[in-house]
Amino acid sequence: KARLVSKDGRCNIEFGNVKQSRFVFLIDIWTTILDLRWRYKMTIFISAFLGSWFLFGLLWYVVAYIHKDLPEFNPSINHTPCVENINGLTSAFLFSLETQVTIGYGFRCVTEQCATAIFLLIFQSILGVIINSFMCGAILAKISRSKNRAKTITFSKNAVISKRGGKLCLLIRVANLRKSLLIGSHIYGKLLKTTITPEGETIILDQVNIEFVVDAGNENLFFISPLTIYHIIDKNSPFFHMAAETILQQDFELVVFLDGTVEATSATCQVRTSYIPEEVLWGYRFAPIVSKTKEGKYRVDFQNFSKTVAVDTPHCAFCLHNEKEAKAKEK
Repeated sequence: KARLVSKDGRCNIEFGNVKQSRFVFLIDIWTTILDLRWRYKMTIFISAFLGSWFLFGLLWYVVAYIHKDLPEFNPSINHTPCVENINGLTSAFLFSLETQVTIGYGFRCVTEQCATAIFLLIFQSILGVIINSFMCGAILAKISRSKNRAKTITFSKNAVISKRGGKLCLLIRVANLRKSLLIGSHIYGKLLKTTITPEGETIILDQVNIEFVVDAGNENLFFISPLTIYHIIDKNSPFFHMAAETILQQDFELVVFLDGTVEATSATCQVRTSYIPEEVLWGYRFAPIVSKTKEGKYRVDFQNFSKTVAVDTPHCAFCLHNEKEAKAKEK
């Protein structure tokens, strides 16, 4: 089934007939560069370096040509060139490379003869620093983006529906694969489905809020070990009128979000995953994965992370609700 959000959190959406000019992406060039793939980013940086070296190499060659410093002009012995030892386009390119990356071999250098050469040297040095700063900043920002931290947060392959605390709940397991915590974590969900309004309007990807909680609350989670989050299926839940026999016939997508702050970098991070009806197992619960060793340490067995166990579960939330009402009336 086609889904809006893939299991690894990528959004499956395509924009068509966008009237906005692509020039707006160049205005925010920093974000555009950060969003590029590594191969395109490195191609741009390599092209920027090679292009600037070659462009300034041409300018240095033009300066030497105008000042008649090249060997074909047969300069006199007392002739002082603008740049020492530029004999052609190749040597001009090498001098441009040495200037911009501040190698300074000492074989070629600018003299006091030409103010134009001194101005060109200053301008190329400043431009080289700008290009280097932009490249280093973009690569560092790309490496430290919170998207990479999100890859070490994993959700269970399936969601399960079973009783928890005497209530019918939809349960999902989530784990942090690093020992460093996510600070201020918050978990919530969106149920995406196609609805028809009383006015006859069809809304595709209509969003319904799904509240997830853990036993300690859904704010500021102590996310050091895998957690089982659950959504209580009550009268206000969109799952209330679903049953074990009909859930596979439903057309919905449950998107689960985990927001938090990375402890090491203080950058915000969001992890996403989704579940379609085929991935929601009715009448199951998750197998335990946390145990205590003889040495007194707590061990998490990720082999059972997505493993489920069949349990006795009412075939619909409405039946469980009626059963509780009947027992209350009997009392």
